[in-house]
Order: sequence, then structure tokens, then C-alpha cells
Amino acid sequence: MEEILWLRIFKTIVGIVGILGNGLVCLVIGKVSSMQTRTNAFIFHQAAVDLLGSLMILLQSGVPLPDQMPDGVLGLIVCNVWYSNFSLFLLFVISTLNLLSLTLERYFAIVHPFRYQAAFAKRPKLKVGVVIAVCWILGTVIKSYSLTIFKVQDGKCVSNAANRSKVIGSLTTVLQYIVPVAVMLFAYIRISVELKRGAARVGPAPSVISSAAGASNGDGNAQPAGLMESLLRARRNTFKMLWIVFITFLVCWTPNQTIFLMFNLGWKLNYDGWYYLLSVAMVAANCCVNPVIYAFKYRQFRKGLRELFCSRRINREEAVNSATSCRHSLHGELG
Repeated sequence: MEEILWLRIFKTIVGIVGILGNGLVCLVIGKVSSMQTRTNAFIFHQAAVDLLGSLMILLQSGVPLPDQMPDGVLGLIVCNVWYSNFSLFLLFVISTLNLLSLTLERYFAIVHPFRYQAAFAKRPKLKVGVVIAVCWILGTVIKSYSLTIFKVQDGKCVSNAANRSKVIGSLTTVLQYIVPVAVMLFAYIRISVELKRGAARVGPAPSVISSAAGASNGDGNAQPAGLMESLLRARRNTFKMLWIVFITFLVCWTPNQTIFLMFNLGWKLNYDGWYYLLSVAMVAANCCVNPVIYAFKYRQFRKGLRELFCSRRINREEAVNSATSCRHSLHGELG
């Protein structure tokens, strides 16, 4: 159980909001057929991992740890997996790798569309599944070093910093943070450049121009230009949404990863220090912010929300109206 009251309250709020928000994202993508695209498959996985992370945050803030670590293997598991936050940060790293996969999926779709189509021409669902599986495998390998940071001593779970490896610890930070950030930043810059080129090719006001041309000569060229503008607009919307997700990720993760890198280079870290606790709280907050970003910045998600909930209400109203009409008709015949 989290002993610091403000941090326990914060983690409880983050856990509940994260479970509800990410659960809603999974529900919309899982239920609405128009939402079931390759891009949204990665967003679904992102939400599912963040939901598990939110659940873990909620449990860790409310479930008390034993005063004495159990003997044997159970004590090692409680100390190195639960108390050390290994399981929680494993989910965080998998979420990071999935965000990297999502970014690269958009990068190849926009910057290298022909390679993208060729790559996913056969068994696209299987290939998306393989990428997601690689995120879990690679995340587990990267975070395995964290299992050595704590140890059981005299029935207590204590820091094992004296035996840490500066090389492996620093490499962990590079692989779980620096490399993904660098690759994603490069991808977003290239996507931005390509979208600007696409906008220049389509023109400043393609819908007006194309509709005027179509009305004047009736050759049917208005529709392709309109489709290109719609595609470009959808890509820009997705890009802006992912860019905000990336910036939020940077804000939430940078303090903690800077502290972790300094720790692995030899700095004596106080795990009860306010700066470390604040950095962990910021990483935890990253689990619950993405659904808010989708709600405000992802047009397709908002459309899916309306389709999921409004269509049910409309269907219920239609069913009620139909039953009422039948009763009125029956009364008319009997009268």
C-alpha cells in the first residue's frame, strides 16, 4: 500500500480514470466495425496495456505489503516483481514500444505507401499480431535488468544498488526511452513534411475547384480530388492526435528516465525523495491521458462513440415506435 497519502489518492484517481477511459476505448474499437483498422488495432492494444497498467497502479496504491517478506521463491517474487515496480514498469515499456509501432505504422503508410501496401498485402492481422507480440517479448527482455535492483535481506526488500551494472542499466534507459523517442521524433518530422507536400499537390481549395470543374464539363473529375482531400484531412487528424500523444509521453516520461539514467551511472537515489515519487506519479498519469486525447482530437474515435451509443438509442426508439404503431393498428382493426 502507498504510505504517502497524497500519492495514494493520486494513484487511486489515475487508476480509476485509466480503467474507465481505456476500457471505453477498447469497447468502441471492439464493437464498431468502422473502427477496426490497422492503426486502431495498435490503439486498441495501447489502451489494453494502459488499462492493465491503471489496474496495477490501483492495486499497488491500495493493497498492503507484508511487514516480513515470505521465505523462498515467493519472497523473491513479491520483492523483485511487485515491490520493485517491475510489473508496472514492464507494462509502461510495452506501452512505449506499442506507441513506437503505431508511429512507424503511420510513417510507412504516409511516407512509403507502396512498401506499406506490399508489406500488409497478405495476412495483415497476423502481421499486426506479430508486431504486438514482439512488443511484449522485447519489453520483457529490456526490463529484466530491473529484477536485480532489489533483494530480500533479513526479511526486508532492500535496494541492491551496490551490485548494479552501469553498462546494462544505461543500456536499458537507451533502449526503453532514448531510442524510441529518437525514432518517433524522426518519423513525425518526416510525416509532417510528407503531409505538407500532399497538401501542396492537392491545392489550396480542392473541393471548390473540383466541384466547379465537375459542374462545368461534367467529366466526373471532382470525386477523385475530393477523395484525396478527405484522405489527407483524415491523415492530418490522426497525425495531430498522435503528435499530442507523443508530446504527452515525453512530458510524463522524461523526468523519471533522467533519474533512472543518473542512478545507473552511480548517483545515490532516494526512493522516498519527492522528486522520484513525482516522476513515478507522472509516468503513472500517462496511463489515463490518452483516452482524453482521443476524445478531443481523434475525429474517428468520436464518430465511433456516436455510432456505438447513439445508434443503440435510435434502435431502441425505433423499436418502441414500431411497437406503439402496431398497438395503434391493432386497436384500429378491433374498433
